[in-house]
Amino acid sequence: MSESTVVTVIGDPGYDITIGRGILPLLAGALPPEARKVLVVHPPTLAAQAEELRASLGDERQVLLAEVPDAEQGKRVEVAAFCWQVMGQADFTRTDAVVGFGGGAVTDLAGFVAATWLRGVAVVQVPTTVLGMVDAAVGGKTGINTAEGKNLVGAFWPPRAVLCDLDLLDTLSPNERVAGFAEVVKAGFIRHPEILDLIEVDPVAVVDPHSAAFRRCIELAIEMKAQVVGEDLRENGLREVLNYGHTLGHAIEHAERYRWRHGAAISVGMMFAAELSRLAGRLSDAAVHRQRRILELLGLPTTYRAGAWPQLLATMQRDKKSRGGMLRFIVLDEVGRPTVLQAPDESLLYAAYQEIAA
Repeated sequence: MSESTVVTVIGDPGYDITIGRGILPLLAGALPPEARKVLVVHPPTLAAQAEELRASLGDERQVLLAEVPDAEQGKRVEVAAFCWQVMGQADFTRTDAVVGFGGGAVTDLAGFVAATWLRGVAVVQVPTTVLGMVDAAVGGKTGINTAEGKNLVGAFWPPRAVLCDLDLLDTLSPNERVAGFAEVVKAGFIRHPEILDLIEVDPVAVVDPHSAAFRRCIELAIEMKAQVVGEDLRENGLREVLNYGHTLGHAIEHAERYRWRHGAAISVGMMFAAELSRLAGRLSDAAVHRQRRILELLGLPTTYRAGAWPQLLATMQRDKKSRGGMLRFIVLDEVGRPTVLQAPDESLLYAAYQEIAA
């Protein structure tokens, strides 16, 4: 086990996020001591590692595995119902626990299952992707999708602990790592410009999970999210800044029937938000150009289909971030200074979209 970094999320309850290599053995101690049964929710690609997790938790607990579809296909009510069925048949009680072992979609699902079983049991998140580590597993947002949109059904349910074992990233494809890095770039633009500097210095090193630059970027992104969610669990104020790029990004995911990686959609969404910021007189041309350059250095997309705007607008109007029928966008006054733009004129939105339309 290498030296690990611990980031604490303040709150009631607070919890620790541990970042390091070879830290999976910490899972047994992260579970509630009174938990006699544990459900490990995992995708098919991690079946072998899930079996190893089951063995590592020893004979003192009954450990059940729930294999669920990978990515957004797993975030459906039918899949949650399958997990509830497994728990019900095993007589899970309020002192038992759930482990989310997978990418962002799996940790979203596992958290939702934990939040809803007997009105809430403990969950420990073990994210296995960049996206899961810097975003989905941290903050206590859980949810599933419906035919009408992404994450429209969910609950705020903070985990008991989060274990970010960087060894789990070694087998990810370069495309998967890069897609997850969109959320890291977001952290750079809304809070930690050091991330942007590291990408510009060496865009290859920052996506190499064995480089110091990669680990630094991951830690900064996690620190940012931990601080924000610690101050605002239920998105009543500050936490909204985490939605930079997400309003249009989620609409693109829905339009693509979740065949696009989340990070790719968020990358385009951030470009839209930057252009909206510029057209609203808030952000300089140079800052917008810098964002485009950084995303393109990483190989992330910055444009989307020109004719898709009516469909995307209709989806955004159903977005959970809307309030009272009014669209809300996180925009930038400058790098590191996000703010809310409420109910912008549709002509302004259309003009911003034309800047990213391909």
